[in-house]
Amino acid sequence: MTLIEELLAANEAYRADFNASDLQVRPVRHLAVLTCMDSRYTAQGVMGFALGDVHVIRNAGGRVTDDAIRSLALSAALLGTRGCIVVHHSNCGLYGKTNEELRQAVLEYSGARSDIDFAPFGNLEESVREDVLRLRARLEFPSDYEVVGFTYDVETGRLAHIDV
Repeated sequence: MTLIEELLAANEAYRADFNASDLQVRPVRHLAVLTCMDSRYTAQGVMGFALGDVHVIRNAGGRVTDDAIRSLALSAALLGTRGCIVVHHSNCGLYGKTNEELRQAVLEYSGARSDIDFAPFGNLEESVREDVLRLRARLEFPSDYEVVGFTYDVETGRLAHIDV
């Protein structure tokens, strides 16, 4: 079975139990979650949210990048979110790396030199604080837009609030 055939077959199985056609584009909880693209967890599962409860923005490291800000600003201005939950996790691929190391990995893989800021970090809790403060300082969000931060342990499933 090819990848395309596998995906279409899986979609048919998904459609057999599909019951989300009544969900609205505006998230029920008026929240967005910014977290890592890591395949070991889902934002909804970790925090007990259901489909339709929150917007989820995922990128490498769950970092506050220009593109994450773009998505969060539109989520707030057009779709009614009034807060963001930032979640970074243990054993992240960005942890303890440098931009130079990550650029070298891209070069070795693709043959292309990159000038991307991959936003690596050396302290998990501090990276959450940094991103929470960066979002709180953005003018695209009103003063009552709530931003909170957490770490997630991929080995225990524990979510821990990070005081900022």
